[in-house]
Amino acid sequence: MNLNLAGKTALITGGGAGIGLATAKALNEEQVTTVLFDKSFARFDEADFADSQLVKTVTGDVKNPEELAKLHQDLKDQQQTIDILINCAGITGAQGDFSEISLEDWHEVFDINFFGSVNTTKEFLGDLREKNWGRVLFLASEDALQPYDDEIPYCATKAGILALSKGLAKTLGPEGITANAVSPAFINTSMTDKMMENRADELNVSFDEAIQSFLKEKRPFMTSSRRGYPEEVANVITFLCSEKANFVNGANYRVDSNSVGTI
Repeated sequence: MNLNLAGKTALITGGGAGIGLATAKALNEEQVTTVLFDKSFARFDEADFADSQLVKTVTGDVKNPEELAKLHQDLKDQQQTIDILINCAGITGAQGDFSEISLEDWHEVFDINFFGSVNTTKEFLGDLREKNWGRVLFLASEDALQPYDDEIPYCATKAGILALSKGLAKTLGPEGITANAVSPAFINTSMTDKMMENRADELNVSFDEAIQSFLKEKRPFMTSSRRGYPEEVANVITFLCSEKANFVNGANYRVDSNSVGTI
């Protein structure tokens, strides 16, 4: 399917791994120039791309507005401007009982998951406004709709992301720019790898048994018997970036195998 994206330029935070990297590969197949911004590119392999000449990697931290400003200026110096902004950078953050999670832990997860998206969007939104066309995408989560008692800080950041996305959709829609969110659940990434490794140790079971018990006990509404694939989320993000989604604005697309039931 031709998504009419050839020649566009996308900035993807958290583009070095997981959903961000899968999205970069999907957009690369559509001949989109992708700028990947991440703290690490240890999982990055240039050979995985259909056209690696359209891919640029930049190491940096979304918590730091100065680093984002430098990236922006470097792109301007190269006469590159952003058409598509995809906010994928995020961490799980502190988990456990609410009363035992420190304020420092709360600040850390908000600084990356929520304010990282705010920092990036504020820095690059002018590029989209100059063209009267653009796409802003946010990676939310099933946790935004159904918070879990052992990861409240993470859930709160993702609920904030949904509000940010919806508010920007109302603000930017008249300017030809759409803002949407995608909410995955239990995707096969390094984040859920770590969760399942910890669970396997706690229960003294294998990694695969930890996954199956998690699905049964913690995510009973999921209709699949597996974790999702990053590519399955990336496909939805890529569609929302395209001309095929011109009339989609302020939406939250769930990619969660019905993880949160009827909510």
